[in-house]
Amino acid sequence: MKKFSIQYVTGLLLSCLIFQGCSKDFLEADPRGTQVESNYYKNAAEAFNGLVAAYDPMGWEGGINAYANFACLEAAGDDCDGGGGSSSDVPYLNTWDSYHVDAANGPQLDFWQKDFAGVSRVNTILQKLDADIPDLTEAVKKRYVAEAHFLRAYYYFELVRLFRNVPLFTAPLSKEEIYQVEQATPDSVYMQIESDLMTAIAAPELPDTVPAATEGGRITKGAAHALLGKVYLYEKKWEAAAKQFAEVNGTPGGTSKYGYHLLADFSKIFRPDNPFNTESILEITHTSIAASGWGNTSKVEGFIASTMFGPRSYSGPLYYSGWGGCPVTKELFDVIHYDPRYGTTISDVDSLVKLDLASYVPGYQNTGHFVKKFAPLEEFKNTSAGPPTINYPQHYIEIRLADTYLMEAEALVQSGGDMTRAGALLNAVRARVGLSPVTPTLEHIYNERHLELATEGHRWYDLVRTGRAAQVLASKGFVAGKNELLPIPLPELNNTKLVQNPGY
Repeated sequence: MKKFSIQYVTGLLLSCLIFQGCSKDFLEADPRGTQVESNYYKNAAEAFNGLVAAYDPMGWEGGINAYANFACLEAAGDDCDGGGGSSSDVPYLNTWDSYHVDAANGPQLDFWQKDFAGVSRVNTILQKLDADIPDLTEAVKKRYVAEAHFLRAYYYFELVRLFRNVPLFTAPLSKEEIYQVEQATPDSVYMQIESDLMTAIAAPELPDTVPAATEGGRITKGAAHALLGKVYLYEKKWEAAAKQFAEVNGTPGGTSKYGYHLLADFSKIFRPDNPFNTESILEITHTSIAASGWGNTSKVEGFIASTMFGPRSYSGPLYYSGWGGCPVTKELFDVIHYDPRYGTTISDVDSLVKLDLASYVPGYQNTGHFVKKFAPLEEFKNTSAGPPTINYPQHYIEIRLADTYLMEAEALVQSGGDMTRAGALLNAVRARVGLSPVTPTLEHIYNERHLELATEGHRWYDLVRTGRAAQVLASKGFVAGKNELLPIPLPELNNTKLVQNPGY
């Protein structure tokens, strides 16, 4: 089993762990079977497998209850609707799209399970690395420890942003402790996140870069600085955020000390055949090698979001058929239609239909416009590795350089910092797609984030953290003081001391 409730993910309760071996790329899955946790971590190979297991939940796409990936966040924002075959076809998308989420309905349980499974696996590997592992060198152990601290920060950052009021534990829980866990204050969770990231950054063994062919997807020093900057941004620690981003970004428009630079061609950022490119800072890998099947979608290692975004029963060039989820809204179409990034961001399938080149079955809330950055492209369909629908190999870039440029520009404006640098960062992003410079105001930065990062899973978070969600999402039913958070999942409230979030 790959997914667990918080009541079952704690280290001492796990009867077994599913570890994944390392094939060509670091996180390309090759399931090896099960091992009893108490008898594991006895050598370097098992320690490495434990680290890979701690990484694994980052890429979970499927679940027992939903597909808890960034598609849900897109449905919650104003760039996409829920879609699918009907209003009840993809309830994890449509309940959030219409803000009918409640404790029993919505995507929250899968997000909760995914991230707490990650936390539990991190706590286990950190505990095991405290013991003597004879053939594991000290340098390698310290690198694993640094990566584990980053991962715990990553999982808790997602949890505190989505739920705010979550339990905080930094060691495996005993059986007696499970039902006694209480929620921590958000401030204490953020303090732990900061501490973990600073621990990772301070480790000399955490590399500045990794070889993409063999270690693509592993955490680097640049990724740790970028995530810490993002954490500070959410805490409104503007100067601290700007400092972290400056470390990542270097000279605007140039190549940073970590080798990051903006790609000249915007459309190549998202190509499945261009992984770990120079704009990628934190990239979550997916693969068709596992040849996942329909028997248990919680084990899927492919990129299900791609299929989610494809038109239903599609026949024609470029794409293969999908589920019609997250149709692009008229609002996004209107603001990006004349922007140079439009052709990479949105797929105008209705234009192909009008030319008699394609056909599809319009789904719920269909607009004829679909997410293109992660569209299921026919040329990358692998028919020899399980159903292509759930084995699409595209990666998801969660943090990229244009994103950190714009976050640093925002932090500089908010703190009254270097406006010249803020303008250079903002306009480097614009210049890459041939747009003229603008002054570095919050309005311009927010607008640029909207257009640059559209359909990449950032919009809902941006609207909430900047206090604009209630106004922008009012037509969807967003309620201020409630819908900034997801509810604590109903199963997690049973026989525990957890308290539901306000409004639910």
